[in-house]
Amino acid sequence: MTSGTITAAAAGTWRLGDLTVNRMGFGAMRLTQDGAALTTVRTPHDRDRAIAVLRRAVHLGVNHIDTAAFYFSPMRSANELINRALGPYPDDLVITTKVGPGRGPSGDWLDWARPEDLRGQVEENLRQLGRDHLDVVNLRMNGPASVADRFGALAELREEGLIRHLGLSNVGADQIAEALPIAPVVCVQNRYGIASRRADSDEVLRLCGERGIAFVPFYAIAGEGHEAGAAEAAVSEVVSAVAGAHDASPAQIRLAWTLQRGPHVLAIPGTGNPGHLTENVAAAALRLTDDELRLLSGPGRDAG
Repeated sequence: MTSGTITAAAAGTWRLGDLTVNRMGFGAMRLTQDGAALTTVRTPHDRDRAIAVLRRAVHLGVNHIDTAAFYFSPMRSANELINRALGPYPDDLVITTKVGPGRGPSGDWLDWARPEDLRGQVEENLRQLGRDHLDVVNLRMNGPASVADRFGALAELREEGLIRHLGLSNVGADQIAEALPIAPVVCVQNRYGIASRRADSDEVLRLCGERGIAFVPFYAIAGEGHEAGAAEAAVSEVVSAVAGAHDASPAQIRLAWTLQRGPHVLAIPGTGNPGHLTENVAAAALRLTDDELRLLSGPGRDAG
């Protein structure tokens, strides 16, 4: 498809609490690394190019950026790149960050944050981003453990005014239900794509829609190392065929499929490549037929 001057607004909008965002957003993780896997050491992207990509994203109507203090390489920090590129921030820009995982200065992974550690993680995001409050903070979970103590700690920071809205990441329906009585949940960020999704993804997708909660897939284009083998090969053939019918790239088809899973679904594709950014944003205007959606949704379900 021709990207032209298509902007993120072509995907429509959704509200994160009292904040309105275009459903096509941007994920900042890839700005610091060539690869998606944070556990792998990669060569950092060029700093000037990363800054140019962020400014171009906002120019193309992106007003929802996903980031985290633990998105960094030996030479780059996603939060500090965002601060450098976009500060002072546009009034309509919503920056969503996440807490839970921790990394030492050398990049080594630390123990998962305890409730009493979360204030420090929130304050580090504030420092790096140059903000006096965070628009949205997602609590990233590591398995099916209770969210109550950690989400409660974030709710206290929300009451103090350090956080405006709260969300969850890598969670199931039971964990969402546990969090809701503690504080409003404005978004849920889970792994979700044509061939890479949790076993409970459709249940969570439906629950979020019923509750008016934004569902925000990550790895919607590339998966999480799950795009290998016969199942993914079959999916890729279908994606390629649909892409050919729309004169689009496979990545654009994957993004269009994601956005058409529901009006409450937000996309946050990440890239450090200006050309890929323009293509990703252009997918906001792509509409797949019902037959194409059924075809794409059939094979490759991941049990995650």
